[in-house]
Amino acid sequence: MMCLLRLTMFLIFFLEIVSTRVCGEEEHAGLVNDKSSLISFMSCIVSDPENSLENWKSQGVHVCDWSGVRCNNASDRIIEIDLSGRLLGGTISPALANLSFLQILDLSGNFFVGHIPKELGNLVHLEQLSLSGNFLEGSIPSEFGSLHNLYYLDMGSNHLEGEIPPSLFHNVTSLSYIDLSNNSLGGKIPLNNEFILKELRFLLLWSNHLVGQVPLALSNSTKLKWLDLESNMLSGELPSEIVHNFPQLQFLYLSYNHFVSHDGNTNLEPFFASLMNLSNIQELELAGNKLGGKLPPIIGDLPASLQQLHLEENLIHGSIPPHIANLFNLTFLELSSNLINGTIPHSLCKMGRLERIFMSNNSLSGEIPSTLGDIKHLGLLDLSRNKLSGSIPDSFATLSQLRRLLLHDNQLSGTIPLSLGKCVNLEILDLSHNNITGVIPAEVAALTSLKLYLNLSNNDLHGPLPLELSKMNMVLAIDVSMNNLSGRILPQLENCIALEYLNLSGNSLEGPLPYSLGQLPYIQAIDVSSNQLTGLIPESMQLSSSLKILNFSFNKFSGNVSNNGAFSSLTIDSFLGNDGLCGQVKGMKYCHRKHSYHLVFLLVPVLLFGTPLMCMCRSSMVIKSKVKKRSEIVSRGDLEDGEEIEELSYPRISYRELKEATGGFSASRLIGSGRFGRVYKGVLLDSTRVAVKVLDTTQASEISRSFRRECQILRKIRHRNLIRIITICSKPEFKALVLPLMPNGSLERHLYPSHELCQRLDVVQLVRICSDVAEGMSYLHHYSPVKVVHCDLKPSNILLDHDLTALVTDFGISRLLKDDESVSTSNSTSFSSTDGLLCGSVGYIAPEYGMGKHASTEGDVYSFGVILLEMVTGRRPTDVLIHEGSCLREWVKRQYPQPEKLENIVEQALQRCTPSGVPSYHNKIWKQVILELIELGLLCTMQDPSTRPSMADVAQEMGRLKDYLSNTLSSEDTSVEKENN
Repeated sequence: MMCLLRLTMFLIFFLEIVSTRVCGEEEHAGLVNDKSSLISFMSCIVSDPENSLENWKSQGVHVCDWSGVRCNNASDRIIEIDLSGRLLGGTISPALANLSFLQILDLSGNFFVGHIPKELGNLVHLEQLSLSGNFLEGSIPSEFGSLHNLYYLDMGSNHLEGEIPPSLFHNVTSLSYIDLSNNSLGGKIPLNNEFILKELRFLLLWSNHLVGQVPLALSNSTKLKWLDLESNMLSGELPSEIVHNFPQLQFLYLSYNHFVSHDGNTNLEPFFASLMNLSNIQELELAGNKLGGKLPPIIGDLPASLQQLHLEENLIHGSIPPHIANLFNLTFLELSSNLINGTIPHSLCKMGRLERIFMSNNSLSGEIPSTLGDIKHLGLLDLSRNKLSGSIPDSFATLSQLRRLLLHDNQLSGTIPLSLGKCVNLEILDLSHNNITGVIPAEVAALTSLKLYLNLSNNDLHGPLPLELSKMNMVLAIDVSMNNLSGRILPQLENCIALEYLNLSGNSLEGPLPYSLGQLPYIQAIDVSSNQLTGLIPESMQLSSSLKILNFSFNKFSGNVSNNGAFSSLTIDSFLGNDGLCGQVKGMKYCHRKHSYHLVFLLVPVLLFGTPLMCMCRSSMVIKSKVKKRSEIVSRGDLEDGEEIEELSYPRISYRELKEATGGFSASRLIGSGRFGRVYKGVLLDSTRVAVKVLDTTQASEISRSFRRECQILRKIRHRNLIRIITICSKPEFKALVLPLMPNGSLERHLYPSHELCQRLDVVQLVRICSDVAEGMSYLHHYSPVKVVHCDLKPSNILLDHDLTALVTDFGISRLLKDDESVSTSNSTSFSSTDGLLCGSVGYIAPEYGMGKHASTEGDVYSFGVILLEMVTGRRPTDVLIHEGSCLREWVKRQYPQPEKLENIVEQALQRCTPSGVPSYHNKIWKQVILELIELGLLCTMQDPSTRPSMADVAQEMGRLKDYLSNTLSSEDTSVEKENN
């Protein structure tokens, strides 16, 4: 019996050993199979500019340690491949389907082409699939209906076509996030009541060719938070029966389809009634649907959470119900291009958080309510193309944040209020095509904040052009045509150095045309037609390299006109009605030379007495020429070796003084270093604390370009959030920039403090700093006399002064846009590797730069977005690249749809950015702001540059956040103080 027992035990142990060995061999074989699949995948990659797959080729690296690969610790099988944002090109190999344990596959943000392999439908364990932001074509494989564990699917921004396979929505009931947007998908949305997506929270199908009605079965997805069906060809009545089943809905986008309102496109009330219980709704967009009916009074009963309402480009008629003012949290109201009539409700003043109001292109009448001046946060007011009458309210003077005021094409009368001069942030003022009388007030003409345009044309203004108009040194366009203005054209308009368009036509201006107008550096169009101007047409107009459009017609000009320079493209139409003109322009009379015999009698005295005089004049001219040349060289930044800068506007500081100020450029004074040199702190003889940026002259060619570029930019820009230059020193063996020393160092120093003396920043300070940076960058992109692309925006290039005001610095690799270039990706200055200058710093470089795309303002917006995400997460972009194998943007994007992970990011940000002693009720407000910073960061770092906001929009958004924090915290503190008392 004992022998039998021993034999049994021996057999059991033997079978366990054999079983363990076999399982181990199977696991090993499985990993070998996984590695073989990845090698097959790699063989289809034709472009890897970042060498992301470099360690895939190394024999000494275990497959689980390959970049972007993660294995299960227990089974040692590959469960995740994340190669997002690596700029990989080629096709997606079907061999990936052999990774039978794969749970996450993210190939987004690359340049993959071809079809999506249907074999991926065999990955039955797959939970997350992201192929967005590529160039994939063909249809979505119906085999994806077998991915029963899939909850995250993102294939947006490709070239996919065909219909959405029904099996995808019918079989994969675990789907929580679906993004098929920005493709060319057609057909209907394949949902029916037999198959319910109960877990669906995000459905993004915008910008496709989908048709039919919104399926009623969608109402079963009661957890939906975000529904975006914008820009399709969907039809039928607005889906009121569906949306009222989404109690958690936050964003509803139905714009630019073919939806109609109820009862034969006459009744909007049922749809608005269906939204009443959506207590989380924030944005509602119904634009461009040709919706009929009146705005019902119940619109004012929509949830208080609503912040944006878009109803533009419809057929809505009737008046605006005063009850709409109950939407007191609304920040954005867009009603333009409808058939709305009646008056503007005075009750709008109750909407204290309104930032932008659009009501243009309607039939509104009556006066503009003076109560609009009570909306303190109003930044944009567009009431153009209506039938408004009366005068412009004086109360607009209280709108300290007003940036754009558009009242053109109405029936306004009275004079331009002097009080508009108090709108110190105004960038656009358009009062054209009205019946406004009086003179142009000096207070309004002195609005130096105007950055885009001033349009007062087609009114009944009279009097001279005010001298203060010349103070608009940032304005791009001035149009005062078709008025009754008189007097002379101001030569001082030469101070409007950013001016591109000037229209003075249709007035009674007289006297000569100032020579200085043709010398404006960026001027492209001048129209002075239909005035009473006399004299010669200035030669500066012809010599201008920027002028493209000119109109001198119907004046009293005289003299000879050539067809050279800027005049070479002009026709006779530009000179009509000037009987005294002659010249070489086709259609113009020839000039007849007169014989001046009397000049012979002047020849002898000139020969006798003129030679000494000419020598004296020539000597004087030579001196002036040298001074002028020196000034021009300084202004351009074209510094030749051996030249030191001598310019009255900048103090002269010698090399010896700089050496003494920095202790002989001592290492103890070193405060920073980079590719092109080092920065030392120092104190000048007059006790000025400075930062001396000494460039490494061993890199001669690169340094020369960098030095000239930075000098050129720093001389031309003026903004409170951009570093100013004190002076420069340039010798063959030494080149340095002298800048003010910022007492609080760089933003990077505060984000990653190395000692206790460097304070961490709280949420309020971070928002203010970001707002400062956005304002500075917005100035560079849109309003500077020279348009600048920074190209290297990062925390170490953002300095903080004594009160933590942020200043952008380091323009060594920046790009100036030429006169004929627009601020866009398509036409911007080329960024070539042969420049010897990088397109920025790793982690902050826009992905399109890696493919040789041009330097653009969109690239700067991307860098700013990375900074936002970096501040919130507390992680350096380079650290994320090393440890996560992806860019910071993609890492945050993966966390965003997962509430627990997103909550973790926010909580960690609160811990880092909440000083001791801060009231607990601040956390709720700060938490909301952090979420908005994350959303803005993701928006700024969109893969497609054209989908990123402009820096002007970013600056406006950051300004809104800053004001929201300030106002909300103040009101909360006041409330708490009252309760305590």
